[in-house]
Amino acid sequence: MMSGVLGITDIWTYVLGTVAIVLLPGPNSLFVLSTAAKRGVRTGYRAAAGVFVGDSVLMFLSAAGVASVLKAYPPLFLVIKYAGAAYLGYVGLTMLRGAWRRWRDRNDPTTPRLIDAAEPAALRSPFRKALVISLLNPKAILFFISFFIQFVDPGYAWPALSFVLLGLIAQVTSALYLTALIFTGTFLAAQFHRRRRLAAGATTGIGMLFLGFSLKLATASV
Repeated sequence: MMSGVLGITDIWTYVLGTVAIVLLPGPNSLFVLSTAAKRGVRTGYRAAAGVFVGDSVLMFLSAAGVASVLKAYPPLFLVIKYAGAAYLGYVGLTMLRGAWRRWRDRNDPTTPRLIDAAEPAALRSPFRKALVISLLNPKAILFFISFFIQFVDPGYAWPALSFVLLGLIAQVTSALYLTALIFTGTFLAAQFHRRRRLAAGATTGIGMLFLGFSLKLATASV
């Protein structure tokens, strides 16, 4: 098979596949969107930075052959899988609790109207939280250990260059998408500021999705 561009076997198939996968809803994108809606553009980009760092770590681990290690040591994969599922479930339950508080206080004019007012302070570090969510994101894990590594020609002399180019394509695609979500989030913030019920409903929906991601990761296989 021809090595193509810098050892990438079929770069345009990779680009199209990456765009399609990035556009699928996942915990990364939903967290960045909700963070921007809660706290504005600047904080949204702090969450996005956590996603970029987390994805970079997953790329490096994929290039280093961690998928083979997980297959060789199933107990290690189980520990990572259930720890990740528990954290995503915790995030989802926290969002549901915040939505309930927001709904309960919807008619109280003295309650702050920021969408994150009901969240505990421990969960208000967007970079750190996004980083952990990114590292435990089942969509990203499956992408980097299965799809990502398929496009590197094993016979190419400098495979590190291939992985760097693949990583740059994935990160640029993600950055463009997350930027769109961040500015969408600022529009939603204005709606949430005026409509407490809408804010509670949106947070409930996102919390339920995080519980779904938790279940998906808990039932995933290496």
